[in-house]
Amino acid sequence: MLDLKTDSRKVKPGDTFIAIRNVVRDGHDYIEQAIENGATKIICEEGLFPVETEIVEDTRKYLDEYLYTNYYPKIKDMKLIGVTGTNGKTTICFLVYQMLKKLGRTPAYIGTIGFYYQDIKKELNNTTPDTDLLYEMLLEAKEAGCDVVVMEVSSHSLDKNRIYGLEFDEVAFTNLTQDHLDYHKTMENYCNAKKRLFTLTRNEKIAVINGDTEYAKEFINPKNNNIIISTTNGDCIIKEMVFSHMDTKIKFSYEGQKYETSIKMVGRYNVYNFLTATMLVQKLGFSIEEILNLTSELSAPNGRMEKIDYKTNSIFIDYAHTPDAVINVLKSAEEYKKGRVITIIGCGGDRDRTKRPIMGRAAEEHSDYVIFTNDNPRTEDEHQIMQDILDGLNKENHEVIYSREEAIKKGIELLNENDLLMILGKGHEDYQIIGTEKHHFSDKEVVLENIK
Repeated sequence: MLDLKTDSRKVKPGDTFIAIRNVVRDGHDYIEQAIENGATKIICEEGLFPVETEIVEDTRKYLDEYLYTNYYPKIKDMKLIGVTGTNGKTTICFLVYQMLKKLGRTPAYIGTIGFYYQDIKKELNNTTPDTDLLYEMLLEAKEAGCDVVVMEVSSHSLDKNRIYGLEFDEVAFTNLTQDHLDYHKTMENYCNAKKRLFTLTRNEKIAVINGDTEYAKEFINPKNNNIIISTTNGDCIIKEMVFSHMDTKIKFSYEGQKYETSIKMVGRYNVYNFLTATMLVQKLGFSIEEILNLTSELSAPNGRMEKIDYKTNSIFIDYAHTPDAVINVLKSAEEYKKGRVITIIGCGGDRDRTKRPIMGRAAEEHSDYVIFTNDNPRTEDEHQIMQDILDGLNKENHEVIYSREEAIKKGIELLNENDLLMILGKGHEDYQIIGTEKHHFSDKEVVLENIK
């Protein structure tokens, strides 16, 4: 464990507390609490306290350099894989994690759905945790015997340098579509933040890139060993994709060899996710054949096109919360539907407003019927969020039900023979943020309760 604490609540007798300033809170406001909890040393930018105190110019910079100097040498021999992009990070990382476990390695996973290693599963607040928490997890994984860590690397973490000092043996790019513009302001800024990961490579410098996405060329760094996945020009060529609501059949070629397999995941985008994971694992010393032998044992993470059967219908729960993700998920549903596609969707509050009308329009264009509802409204007025969504609509194939639970009930009631119900936006989340409070809420639990 780290001997510096940035959270006063976690301070134990004898610890050192370092006061970090950020846009949310100022650690200097919690110094007294840290001392009450037993801190015997304070590192801060100003003040005088009744314990040993070290004044530094920039506590954030001090912490980063301290972690790199004292802890990076202890973890640097682990293989480190970083995956970035708007959509697909969680699925790719979770597939890599599963593959490596089944192939005899001892991996850890860090990302949206938590921190996993061996039989341990812990929840996280951020896709990529802050620097001190990230180093602490890497140390924990190392001490548990892990030899590979695969992690999702968000644009926020790259822009805020939360991965300070880390270098990656392998990196991957999924896609870049509109998201987080409330923070980055422009797509150029968003892209530049993501690109930084591809300058932080080491050793063999493996970089796997989805070549069939708009910004692919931006991520091809000549200093890396690039592997391009594409249906046309690339290193891993997708020859054929056959979709159903049960699985996806794939034919592809790589290094002069032809391969075919079937994965228990649906959708065109999951072909790219699976092949990206396959390339990353293959470059760690495994054959394509070894990896393809595992496909029947692999599954998508919870809340990623998670399927629940109901009579002749299929209900899918998915985390899609960006315009591109919504389009991809619903296009996949259109490709194998036998009846109608009914969609339940909303948009989060206190987040990028510009994507709301785009998501609303995508839902109505690729669904037979849509129920618009709340996602995580947070502190924003639910009626304003809904108006932003409705501003993008051209059709009348929708209704508004603010209660997400009632919306899901109504969606199930509307199902006829062979229909698909798509419940989008929250996926694995088991909470809903209303105001500043988290309330327990699970799309999956509501579905199962209503189809009993």
